[in-house]
Amino acid sequence: MPHGKPAGIPCVQLLPDLRCALFGRPERPAFCASLRPHESMCGATRDDALRILSALERATAP
Repeated sequence: MPHGKPAGIPCVQLLPDLRCALFGRPERPAFCASLRPHESMCGATRDDALRILSALERATAP
């Protein structure tokens, strides 16, 4: 996704089991490789994580 993607929209590289198809591969985008997930991004559920990541995206938008 060369122009990025909004939070909550699945990446085109997301596999059915929710893993990244490019993880560990050289063609994985630098942005993805630079993301340093933290426990505070996760919450207790997937819905929590999506809510938190959406808020982070809004807070860091240009």
